[in-house]
Amino acid sequence: MKIILTGDRPTGPLHLGHYIGSLLNRVQLQDTCTQFVMIADAQALTDHAKESTKVRENILEVALDYLAVGIDPEKTTICIQSLLPELFELTSYYLNLVTWNRLKHNPTVKAEIKQKGFGEAVPAGFMVYPVSQAADITAFKANLVPVGEDQLPMIEQTNEIVRHFNQTYKKEVLVRAEALLPKMARLPGTDGGMKMSKTLGNCIYLSDSPDVIQKKVMKMFTDPGHIRVEDPGKVEGNPVFTYLDTFDTNTEKVQELKDHYQKGGLGDVIVKRYLNEVLQAFLEPIRKKREEYAKDTAGVMEILKKGTEKARLTTAKTLSDVRSAMGIDYF
Repeated sequence: MKIILTGDRPTGPLHLGHYIGSLLNRVQLQDTCTQFVMIADAQALTDHAKESTKVRENILEVALDYLAVGIDPEKTTICIQSLLPELFELTSYYLNLVTWNRLKHNPTVKAEIKQKGFGEAVPAGFMVYPVSQAADITAFKANLVPVGEDQLPMIEQTNEIVRHFNQTYKKEVLVRAEALLPKMARLPGTDGGMKMSKTLGNCIYLSDSPDVIQKKVMKMFTDPGHIRVEDPGKVEGNPVFTYLDTFDTNTEKVQELKDHYQKGGLGDVIVKRYLNEVLQAFLEPIRKKREEYAKDTAGVMEILKKGTEKARLTTAKTLSDVRSAMGIDYF
């Protein structure tokens, strides 16, 4: 069986973009793969160090979203990154195999530094997080890692570390990872942006109430050239239709709406109202399941505790193998 490592930074509740980009895939893969899902709180602290309380609170929020969409703790091991000390020791060993220059030129890191506006004040922890991510992946000996295209350089750097380690210590201890790209395209933000972003406030969260969902849908960006109802409208690049393509199983109905919209005579309000119905129907069972789990937060934290304890059995074995290969297993 393939071994999968995936996860999320607990910087807030998860949204529809997460569902399409990763959560749905995890639910499907847990029946055919050995899957570890990590709540990456240590990684979240690389750029949220002063918000540690918020990161702590969001661990529960993320866990509730996982359980609500159908990630089964009996099939998937859900764990908390900071409670796996082996990851930090592995990171320290791997840092000696990576140059600072290589880290600076990692395309993903460069793009995120620009996006976050760090300037020259880049936290050292943030700069080395590709090495930390390599420690995460190799600790579980994961050979399949679901990522978006923007994260491919991270997998490349992980495999460089794997190759360098195995060659340096002349033992095939670490396992090469393969990227698994999502089947579905990235979901745009409600404002028409490239993707949903908590920072931009253009998300529909899995935990949003019906009223909030409706308000967000009715404010969604559409075709700016579709001023009057009788005007022909554009479907491509129109988030409302992208969401309908993604979440509505009635493809014939969606195609009828597209044809009518492109021909003219169909207003944005009508289309948005229909999208609201579709999303309400899709999110209602997820929200209800989430509310049930939220009634027993102690039980949810127990799931995380047991998952983390199980994960440590794997990470401890890898660390032992690494120390042995390096010749630093002294006793």
